[in-house]
Amino acid sequence: MNAKRAWRLVSVAGLGLGFVALTGCQTNVAGMTLPSGHYLQHPPQYFPPSPPFPLQRELAAMEAQGAAQAGVQGAGQLPPPLPAPLVPPVAPGAGNVPPPPNPNP
Repeated sequence: MNAKRAWRLVSVAGLGLGFVALTGCQTNVAGMTLPSGHYLQHPPQYFPPSPPFPLQRELAAMEAQGAAQAGVQGAGQLPPPLPAPLVPPVAPGAGNVPPPPNPNP
């Protein structure tokens, strides 16, 4: 019976050691998770620069639709500007004077 128990204990310890070896060696020191000592041996990764607008195909489709609508509707032409409203001149100081009272109520 003791041999079976010892065999189980050794196998569980071996599995635990195997899991530790497969997961890497990260340590937690003073609240920081530090990587293993082999992180400098990995090759660097290249990330190409992103385009100014990340949805290039959608942008091209929207520009094509806008160009098609501009060709059909003539959207390149603007309507003539509206004339400036005519405002009668106000005498200086007359803007704050209340109207005279109405004698016939």
